[in-house]
Formats: sequence, structure tokens, C-alpha cells
Amino acid sequence: MGSRLLSGRYELLEKIGDGGMAVVYKAKDKLLNRYIAVKILRPEFTKDATFVENFKRESQAAAGLSHPNIVGVYDVGREGNINYIVMELVEGRTLNEVIADEAPMDYKRVIDITKQVASALRIAHKNKIIHRDVKPHNIMMTEDGVVKLADFGIAKAVNDATLSTGSKIIGSVHYFSPEQARGNYVDERSDIYSLGIVMYEMLTGKVPFDGDNPVTVALKHINEEVAPPSELVGGIPPALERAVLKATNKFQTNRYKSAEELIEDLDNIEFVTKVVGNSIFNSASKAIGDKREEDYEEFEDRKKKKNSKGKGKKGNDEAKKKKIIIACVIAACLIPLIVFGVVKSGVFSKQAEVPDLTDMTYEQAEKACEDAGFKIKKGKAVFSSEISEDRVAQQDPQGGTEAGKGSTITVNLSKGSKEGTVPNLVGKNYNTDNIEDYLKDYGYKLGVVKETTSTEPAGTITAQEPAAGSSLDKGSKINITISDGKGKEKGTVPSVTGKSLADAKTAIASAGFRVGNITYEESDAYGNGYVMWQQYAANTQLDKGTTIDIEVSKGSPQPNA
Repeated sequence: MGSRLLSGRYELLEKIGDGGMAVVYKAKDKLLNRYIAVKILRPEFTKDATFVENFKRESQAAAGLSHPNIVGVYDVGREGNINYIVMELVEGRTLNEVIADEAPMDYKRVIDITKQVASALRIAHKNKIIHRDVKPHNIMMTEDGVVKLADFGIAKAVNDATLSTGSKIIGSVHYFSPEQARGNYVDERSDIYSLGIVMYEMLTGKVPFDGDNPVTVALKHINEEVAPPSELVGGIPPALERAVLKATNKFQTNRYKSAEELIEDLDNIEFVTKVVGNSIFNSASKAIGDKREEDYEEFEDRKKKKNSKGKGKKGNDEAKKKKIIIACVIAACLIPLIVFGVVKSGVFSKQAEVPDLTDMTYEQAEKACEDAGFKIKKGKAVFSSEISEDRVAQQDPQGGTEAGKGSTITVNLSKGSKEGTVPNLVGKNYNTDNIEDYLKDYGYKLGVVKETTSTEPAGTITAQEPAAGSSLDKGSKINITISDGKGKEKGTVPSVTGKSLADAKTAIASAGFRVGNITYEESDAYGNGYVMWQQYAANTQLDKGTTIDIEVSKGSPQPNA
């Protein structure tokens, strides 16, 4: 396969990757004279027409994404039974390999990598594309530290194959969100959960959930809480640990609402560590646990002595700046201590654990609050893709936290999902399949119908906007493109140079073309009756039925009499 030429353009050079779904080759684009990567679907997937169509559609959607942290998709094609994607060639290692060599990784590097992956997700989510398979194996790292996320939208085509015990893709289950494990609706926050698991693995060198088989791991995602990474590795800033735990919350509503929100949180953590320094940050964090007032006083004495040696206004200004920064850090550390001490001393009302009311009816939530010693009130109704209508979608304070007994818990009931999932129309026939009624069953309307020249039968839907599987408000319109049935099938021009005239005619006809003009010329290089020139180069793609002119040798020139 290493020397094969796909579509007369992409020369496969060497295999550089081997996964459960596809094999990846380093290749050369002979048209643009550049090196690229070609991902070829495994034969077992090509037998499923629905899967192949999903694979093509999702790959084309991903090709519309352009971002420095996304592996670019250049082309999607098929040759015979080979389905392939042409992608940017990234020189480097996968994050999976980096973790294996370097984990537990420095938290600053973890923040940097996470921000780059989140930036890729941010642009994809804005384009209504959910990755669905964020994992270290799909994250490439170049030698100069640039992170690139690959396989956008491809996991959607795989669907439930990732849980098949016969598939090599089962490793993905370690990064599944609980809603994916349950087979429920996924959204942007599902990708954030998976990225949170990747953060956890970078910080600790281990995934939070493991087991003997994929089903066991999936059940742990659904039922078990993620253990704080600090239980495995020391030196992790508390704020970063909270970010990991928030990203991996069991409930979508409790996670970061967007990749942008996660990036902002990481920016804040990064800013604090850069401004006050790593050692001061860790000391301040430790102060929350052990209240080292003596250390702080000693530090202040040393600082004063150092400042007294300074000369001039510049030295005094620098001392003031340092004092302000340290004061801010100490204040941030001591305020939680003071509040914690006041609460524990009983100055406020007696504390109790807030019950988790998620997915309860209001009556059930009211009873649960009464039993736990709390009051309840209704807040606003909110849309929820995960919680059924008239059930608790959000609560304040959150379940599992502590609040004063007798205080009020506000609950927001679900209005149901604002968005639905766009059905697949590609392949259906506009003339015979009653598309308007079909869309109505899904809560949508038919929009603009455009016609294009295609080899598909007249009326066949060749494209739709938005794409199948996208999230879209109910009542919205879906535009379609249908075939006019007038397109001509393409064929590959055979190589006939050097063949006898009879063999050349047979080869041209077998490829679906017609022999055009035949001219004869004398030649010392080609024997009498052999083709020495053809109008179109071999492997050129042409409409079938096109005529191909050829030139045939009359043999060597005859000497003059």
C-alpha cells in the first residue's frame, strides 16, 4: 500500500499510525507538492453504507474549521472501496505518548496544553460541531509546543462502536462523559468533561476510572465521583484542582458552560501564579490548611530588613508593590479561614448538607427539602437538554454543599430541550419520500430546495443545511440540495501508451470511454502498430463517454530509394 496513488494525486509513502477506526499514512500531494497525512477507514467500517455516509458528512463539516490548534482537513474522498481523509501532517507526538513519558506533568504545562485544546473546542462549538472523542490519542503536540486537536466530528460517525468489545476504540470509554455512557444527548459540556479527564491524567499520570472492560468503566463514569487529583499527587494548586473537578462534574449543568468559561478560569489561575510566583502561591495555599502565622511574620521581618537596605525612590516603590501583592495573597488565604472558623463555631445557624434535587418533580423536591430541614421556592423555568420538562434542572445552593438549616433552596424547573437533533435527509428522495411530513415529525420545517447536477437519481437529496446531528431550535427550517439526475459518472483514464492498437481500444472502452481520432506517425522507438501517445494522461478523471485521441507508430522511417 506504501506506493499506492489515490485519486491520481495522493502518493502514500509510509504508515505512521494505526487505530481502531483507521490507518494513517504519511503521503505526498503531487498536485500541490506538499506532505500530508491520509487517514484510510478500515475495511470493516466501509461495509456499512450509513456509517460511510456519516463519516463523509462529518469529515466535510470538520474541513470547514480553521484554527491553529485544530489539525486541518483538506479533502475527503473515495476510490473503489477505500474511504479516506486528507489532513495536515503534524510532526510531533501524541499527548498520550507525552503523558506516558512525563506524567505527572508540571501544572503550568497542564494549564498551557488545556488552554490550547479548549481554544480548539471553542471554535468548533461556535460552529455547532461537538468533538465527542476528546482524548490524549487525538491530541498532537509539535516540537515547539503547539497543541493540535484531531478527528473533529468523526466520533459521531462511529457512534456506539466505541463500546464494542471487538473494537480497538474501546479506550475512548476512559474519557466518556456520563451522558455518553448512558447514550443520552451530548453537547459542548460533554467535550469539556472529556477534557477534564485529560487534565486529570496529565496531572496524575492516571485516568480517574479504570476497569476490566469498557462497560465497567462506563458505569463508574455514571455512578462514581472523581477523586481529587491531590490525593494522588502533591503540589497541585487548589484552584486548578477545583477546575478539574468542575469540568468532570457528573451533571452537565454543574460543569463549565463553555470552553470560553474554562479558558477564563485557567487564565486567572495562570495570572496568579505568574504574578506572585510559584513558591509564594504554594505557601499561600498551604496556609489555608496549617495557619502558618509564624512563617508569615518571619517573612515580613525579612522583607522589612531587605527593604531598609534599598536606596532611593525606586527601591521604595518596588517594596510597596511587593507588599501589595503579598497582602492580596494572604488576604485571599485568610478570608476562607475566618469564614470557616465562624461557621464551625456556630455563630451562624446550624449547618446541614443540601440534598441533591436534580431531576425531581417539584413535589418530590419539596418533600426532600422538608426532610432535610430546608425551605424551597421556585425560580425561573430554564431550558435543559438533559432534564425532562417540569423537573428540577438547577438548584441554588448545589446538592452536597452545606447551608444553614431553615434556609431556602431555589430550584429552576426544566422547560424541556430548546434544541432538537437535526435528522439525516441525505440519500432520501425529495420526489417520493414526503420530506415535509418527515421533518414535521422531528419538529422542523422544509426550507430552501436547491438543485445541482449529480449522477444520483433525480430528486435524491445530496446535501442539507444544517448537517444531520446538529443541534437546532424546534420550528427552524432545514435547507436541502437535490440532484437533477443529469450528472455524468467519472472514470479513470487508462494507460495505453506502449500497447498494441487493439489492446488500447479494449482498455479505453473497458474504462467507459470512446476511442477518438487515430493518427499514424513513423517512429524509431515504438514498433509498427503500437500506441506512442494518448490525449489524456493516465489516471486523469474524466466524464465517462469522453473520446480519447491516440497516435500509433507506423514503424521506422523507410530509407529513400
